[in-house]
Amino acid sequence: MTPVYIGYFFKIEPLQPASDILIAELGEIGFDSFVETEDGIEAYIIKDNHEEALVKEIDILENDNFKISYKLQEFEQVNWNEEWENNFSPIMVDNICQVRAPFHPKKDTKYDIVIEPKMSFGTGHHATTHMMIQHILKDDMRHKSVLDMGCGTGILAILAAMKGAEPVEAIDIDNWCYLNTLENVERNNCKTIKVEEGDAALLMERTYDMIIANINRNILLNDLPTYANCLTENGEIYLSGFYEEDLEIITDKCKDLGLNFDNHLVRENWTAAKFVK
Repeated sequence: MTPVYIGYFFKIEPLQPASDILIAELGEIGFDSFVETEDGIEAYIIKDNHEEALVKEIDILENDNFKISYKLQEFEQVNWNEEWENNFSPIMVDNICQVRAPFHPKKDTKYDIVIEPKMSFGTGHHATTHMMIQHILKDDMRHKSVLDMGCGTGILAILAAMKGAEPVEAIDIDNWCYLNTLENVERNNCKTIKVEEGDAALLMERTYDMIIANINRNILLNDLPTYANCLTENGEIYLSGFYEEDLEIITDKCKDLGLNFDNHLVRENWTAAKFVK
């Protein structure tokens, strides 16, 4: 029997970070598929799991910093592939790295990354992922051991491997991200990447020349001591998932741990910073 879905069509001003927060909060109450649009998101839930009262209680809908409206509709069937393909466009970073879906044509670029994100975070469209790609493109990755923490789709681990890093480890606490990264690693033929499901507790007694962590401010602040212990001398760490105004608190925490600020990028008020041990 074909499941019946309820679709919510949200219009959001401004889009970020409200879209990310809304997706996370909807996921907690049973929504299992999302499509980002030009003015908001579409969110879908199986009708049997749907309670509109729970949607109305979501915190961000009451946040005065954002203007969010929505309408809902019932669907007999949803073609997720078609929805995704209609809303996912390829991107080019610094004219040398293309991020595309399997159905997009390949261009003549130095780095060509094929990603099928499904519900995972990390297509290059979000400012934080875009900036982390820029950082990796500028760095010499050859023969460096690299950790991509909170890997999402695995896009950053894949680019590091393409640039010659080995070995590369990609870790995410979310099972969907873990499985999606496995698929994308295979899709891009990156044989040097090991994918694991878990959190910073996995990192005990491991060492890396470089750590990439695109997560969020609170998790970064909590896990930075573990990251610092894992870095080799002169090792590099890239951090993103926080706003420009949070750079000072991140920098202070890193300084206390012997991680010296090197440089940072800003895009749409998000920040991606590099530190060196």
